[in-house]
Amino acid sequence: MTQTTALPDPYTHEELYRDVPTKRLVAWFVDLLVIALLTAVMVPFTFFTALWYLPFLAMLISFLYRWVTIARGSATLGMRFTAIELRGPDGGRLDTSQALLHTLGYHVSVAVFPLQLLSIALMLMSERKQGLTDHVLGTAALNRAASPA
Repeated sequence: MTQTTALPDPYTHEELYRDVPTKRLVAWFVDLLVIALLTAVMVPFTFFTALWYLPFLAMLISFLYRWVTIARGSATLGMRFTAIELRGPDGGRLDTSQALLHTLGYHVSVAVFPLQLLSIALMLMSERKQGLTDHVLGTAALNRAASPA
């Protein structure tokens, strides 16, 4: 099955996909730290009752953090740190609805362990280094082009 997209060709623009799985892993750890810090900051605002539902609070913060940061800049803070960004099937940045779908797909993949393993395997083996959600939505993480000085 051939898919027509405006995403760069992984063979003629290999530099856009180089080291993306490693960068995504580093970005994931950076985002995990940011989400943990945001969650810790929120706990006192709940008069510490959030300690009873901490996993739910962390999941909610993670969802909102990812959705908002991807919708605003097509990348989470971790992705920006590692100089990658998500691009839609048209090659452009993700809009709010695409960011919502990408975030939802990510959270489903994380919640269902076999899907998470499949997503990791796809990132390591597919031509465009796309995870499961990327394959479904037609998105891809690309190295950001260096800004001219």
